[in-house]
Amino acid sequence: MPYPLKSKKSSKIIFWSGEKISDEVQEKILEQLTKIREAVESKPVPPAPATPEGFTAEFMAFLSKYGVIGLAIAVIIGGAAGSLVSALVSDILMPIITFFIPGGAWREASLAIGPVVLSIGHFIGVLIDFLIIALVVFLIMKQIEKTPLK
Repeated sequence: MPYPLKSKKSSKIIFWSGEKISDEVQEKILEQLTKIREAVESKPVPPAPATPEGFTAEFMAFLSKYGVIGLAIAVIIGGAAGSLVSALVSDILMPIITFFIPGGAWREASLAIGPVVLSIGHFIGVLIDFLIIALVVFLIMKQIEKTPLK
C-alpha cells in the first residue's frame, strides 16, 4: 500500500496513486499518528519531592535515600568476617603450613641489601593471608549465588 500524504488543497489524505480514503479510515490513521506522537514526545519531568524541614528530618532522609544504614551494617559484618577469616588463617592454617616449612619463624625472614632491609617473610605471610581470605570470600559468594531467593 503506498504511503499516504495530506493534500495541500484539501484536508483529505490521499495516496501517491491518487486514491482517496474514507473519512473513517482517515480518522483511524490520525488517531494512530497522534498516539505515536504522544509516545515519542518527551514528557515533563515530575517535580522533585519536597525537602524535609529540620536537620533531623534531612539527616534521616539522607540515610534512607542512600542506604547508609545498610552500608554501615555491611561494613560492621564485613569487619567481623575479616577478623574471623584472619583468625582462621593465623590460628589454624598457618601453624599447619609452618609445620611443613623448616626453620619455623619464616615470617621473620628478611633480606639485607646494604643499609636496606626487606621483610620478605612478613610480605609472603601477608600475601598468603590475602590469598586465603580471597579464596574463602570467593567460596562464600559462590555458595550465596547458588542459593535461590524466595
